[in-house]
Amino acid sequence: MLLAITVVGLLLAPTPAAADPPAWRWPLPGQPTILRTFNPPPEPWRSGHRGVDLAASPSTTVLAPGPGTVTYAAPLAGRGVISLLHPGGLRTTYLPVRASVRRGQTVSAGDRLGVVEAVPGHCAESCLHWGLLRGPRYLDPLLLLAWAPIRLLPHWHLPPAPPSGLLLPSNMAIAPPQRLTSQGD
Repeated sequence: MLLAITVVGLLLAPTPAAADPPAWRWPLPGQPTILRTFNPPPEPWRSGHRGVDLAASPSTTVLAPGPGTVTYAAPLAGRGVISLLHPGGLRTTYLPVRASVRRGQTVSAGDRLGVVEAVPGHCAESCLHWGLLRGPRYLDPLLLLAWAPIRLLPHWHLPPAPPSGLLLPSNMAIAPPQRLTSQGD
């Protein structure tokens, strides 16, 4: 639990101009069902899922999950897209959404951004795709709600190095330590 709080705290650390980090909420009313989780690609140019898909019927209200400024609110490739810039440099994206906000507009957590559009293609059923970026790097938007799974990497202990000046028989050698890895590392 402490690690989760630390990771979220580092991700959402306030900027010097902000006294407290914003309180985040779901971008849909209530607690929506997650249809597809964040699954980033191993390399930035490869395919992957750069956000989460939340179950949402067409015309469901889309809400700002935190304070920010609308940086984009228009159709893109046949789907309505909204992008918000939040304090600390985080950017969230939403699609498909028919926007009720305009570029440059300031929003607070819970403000209406628009409604989910009935556009087929991204999900097998109607959904809202919610993305999160810091600079060019995609992050799991569930981190904003402290819901993202935390993956701990293994910590390996290497044996201590032999004392200097240790004489070994001529037929024995000590291999330099090698980095140990685990699957998925």
